[in-house]
Amino acid sequence: MVSAEAALEVQWPAGADSLGFALLRAMCPCALCEARRRSGEPVRGENVSLAGIEPYGQNAVLLKFSDGHGRGIYPFSYLRSLAANARAATERRG
Repeated sequence: MVSAEAALEVQWPAGADSLGFALLRAMCPCALCEARRRSGEPVRGENVSLAGIEPYGQNAVLLKFSDGHGRGIYPFSYLRSLAANARAATERRG
């Protein structure tokens, strides 16, 4: 479900997580984005929206963004990890 706050809300059996589009784009797990990060080049996620979402097997989704990028396959375990890291970062700032 896409929320009005520019985030993807993921419903888990034990609750929900909200993941911002900018975070999802910046942390894209595709080979191209991973190579950019390894070379020290940042993957930017500012000013993007989610243009599409498709199931990818039983355990992942393929996210497509408004900047034309649509190669990232996000396993549910990766989405949970991103959400946990975002919560921890918020708590540290809090």
